[in-house]
Amino acid sequence: MSDVQREVSELERKSATAARLFDIRRIIGGLFTIYGIIVTIAGLTASDADLDKAVGVNVNLWTGLGMLALGVFFLVWLKLRPTAPPPP
Repeated sequence: MSDVQREVSELERKSATAARLFDIRRIIGGLFTIYGIIVTIAGLTASDADLDKAVGVNVNLWTGLGMLALGVFFLVWLKLRPTAPPPP
């Protein structure tokens, strides 16, 4: 009987770990942070022709910074409020 209980407790532990690993906040935060960095770099290296197309506004820079801020927000939210383990 103890073998069954040990296996069940190990499966519960693995399930809780998988739930934390695949938390949607981690995925969204990671993707927005990565894409935010890429778009921010594209904005920092924008040419004068790119700026003229957007009437002087560096759209890539502002969009990249917004994406970066949103991604960091999701990751901080995940850190401050981690996923609760499922009840036994």
